[in-house]
Amino acid sequence: MSVTQIRGVWLTTTASTVFNSQENIVSAMDFIAETGFNVIFPVVWNKAVTQFPSRVMQKNFGVEINPQYRGRDVLGEVITAAHDVGLKVIPWFEYGFASSYNSNGGMLLAKKPHWAARDSKGNLLNKNGFEWLNALDSEVQSFLLSLILEVVNNYDVDGIQGDDRLPALPSEGGYDNDTLKRYKQEFGKNPPQNHKDSQWLQWRANILTDFLERLYKEVKAVNNNLLISMAPNIHDWALKEYLQDSQTWLKKGLVDIIHPQIYRRDFNSYKNIVDRLIKQQFPKETRIKFAPGVLMKLGSYNISPDYLKQLIEYNRTCGIQGEVFFFYEGLRDNHNALAKVLKQHYYANSAAFPCLEDLNQGNGNKEEIASQKKGLFNFLKNWF
Repeated sequence: MSVTQIRGVWLTTTASTVFNSQENIVSAMDFIAETGFNVIFPVVWNKAVTQFPSRVMQKNFGVEINPQYRGRDVLGEVITAAHDVGLKVIPWFEYGFASSYNSNGGMLLAKKPHWAARDSKGNLLNKNGFEWLNALDSEVQSFLLSLILEVVNNYDVDGIQGDDRLPALPSEGGYDNDTLKRYKQEFGKNPPQNHKDSQWLQWRANILTDFLERLYKEVKAVNNNLLISMAPNIHDWALKEYLQDSQTWLKKGLVDIIHPQIYRRDFNSYKNIVDRLIKQQFPKETRIKFAPGVLMKLGSYNISPDYLKQLIEYNRTCGIQGEVFFFYEGLRDNHNALAKVLKQHYYANSAAFPCLEDLNQGNGNKEEIASQKKGLFNFLKNWF
């Protein structure tokens, strides 16, 4: 009996040498496929540069590609090597609406200062060291969407991925002049200074949901089979902190697969979040979309083999068919110890990646489905 699962891993430019040469890429893809994975999420947008030659970046900022990879097309190399061994490729737009990290906005805001997100004091929006573009601004949204469309138009990819920064904006943001004006026009008053005021929070989150809807439609217009993958923070912390309303994304059918970042370093914490998400967000009919983001490695931390086993066994007990690991180098540490656990146990037999029809079986806006049923009923009534 064939198994359908999402078995994914993120590929980074940080703390990794995979992208440093074509040979490294081929070797990594071979290893990932041999371990039993079926999809990779290679980073293509971070630190204000792309991992592919971008006309959009060249036109707007005069920087065609990450200078480290000048003269190459890393994304193109990854796609060829991955598809050669049967892996799906879903490029990951890691930085999303973030502009820079501890760089006062970096190159993007040096060139386009009017793209800056602002906090309630009018300062450049900074949260946990990241400075932010204004994700509520139509020009900024169009820029990011044009990067995404550039990839899906020019490369043989299987989808695209956003994360905890796409679509997202720290809830401390939204106090730029244009957003203030827009809010005042709608409500006849200025936004509250309390950035977590429920109406103000939801109003801004809705703007980001509208952007995701536009992204979804425009990507699907290029190729309806392309998958929209999201790896947001955990509901509903993500809504309060980053305006990510993943509950509404799912209700509106704007996400094909979703990987909430359940980056917990002990099993009980992980289990508690999975239990809550299943209860609140993922009934059985949509659980096929849900493959949790799992922290395998970060700095000196590596998940233990025992915790890895516990976690996967619990996922399967809950009807969760798959997971996505952050990140690739964790598989290679300690003489490939964690890769061996996966290959010898849970990923020993190959698994098919779910098709779009499977993923969308429980999809869609309930109101839309009800409307379609009503229309069918009226048609039949009139016919007979």
